[in-house]
Amino acid sequence: MPELPEVETTRRGIEPYLKGQRVSRVLVRERRLRWPIPEDLDVRLSGQRIQAVERRAKYLLIRAESGTLIGHLGMSGSLRLVECGLPAGRHEHVDIELESGLALRYTDPRRFGALLWSQDPLHHELLARLGPEPLGEEFDGERLYQLSRGKQLAVKPFIMDNAVVVGVGNIYATEALFAAGIDPRRPAGSIARARYLRLGEAIKRILAQAIECGGTTLRDFVGGDGKPGYFQQELFVYGRAGEFCKSCGSTLRETRLGQRASVYCPRCQR
Repeated sequence: MPELPEVETTRRGIEPYLKGQRVSRVLVRERRLRWPIPEDLDVRLSGQRIQAVERRAKYLLIRAESGTLIGHLGMSGSLRLVECGLPAGRHEHVDIELESGLALRYTDPRRFGALLWSQDPLHHELLARLGPEPLGEEFDGERLYQLSRGKQLAVKPFIMDNAVVVGVGNIYATEALFAAGIDPRRPAGSIARARYLRLGEAIKRILAQAIECGGTTLRDFVGGDGKPGYFQQELFVYGRAGEFCKSCGSTLRETRLGQRASVYCPRCQR
């Protein structure tokens, strides 16, 4: 699933080609995504000038003059720029055609993503109760420490809770916990403030680094330019169960937390 760095990479890739452009038409070939694409999306968006391309958590917000298109890439979705009229493949469900001659094409083989319309996107039911952005000033290790008090939930699913902080998905939670030396199985409430301060900094650093690398391509993800990300070359533990720890040489182990595989080093993380 595309996580925050992949979504931010997509935003940065498409924004220069969308901002200030007027939409000429919206061509929908398949409406049956996670939620149906609105029947009147073409009427609402055609003729509108795009004012901004923003991100909130893993949602892309394409702001037009009279409303906002909320996009989510689901499990395998992507948004990329193509020439208007380029023949579409089987899983290429939507083209947002621009007067520039380019089209923003939405591809989603599993159809778990979404394209929705809202007049007030930050108060939309999907976004209204989200926690702070991990790279913003509202998030730090002190927040993690305060919210964790008394919690028996394991620390990894705790930091993946979107009410605590948005966008810390499986890959980056695994890597941040390794960087901070914290066993992902530890009860969240048992971890000291100093260790949470290190974890907060690790989350910020690793997400920022992943964005600069264009995200992580493990299977399907490509950015707005159609290119894969290369942060997977920087992974220390995610997806490496049974291999040697790059720091101490121990064999990395795998457990399951919140129905997700979680790899950790039994020597480096405690």
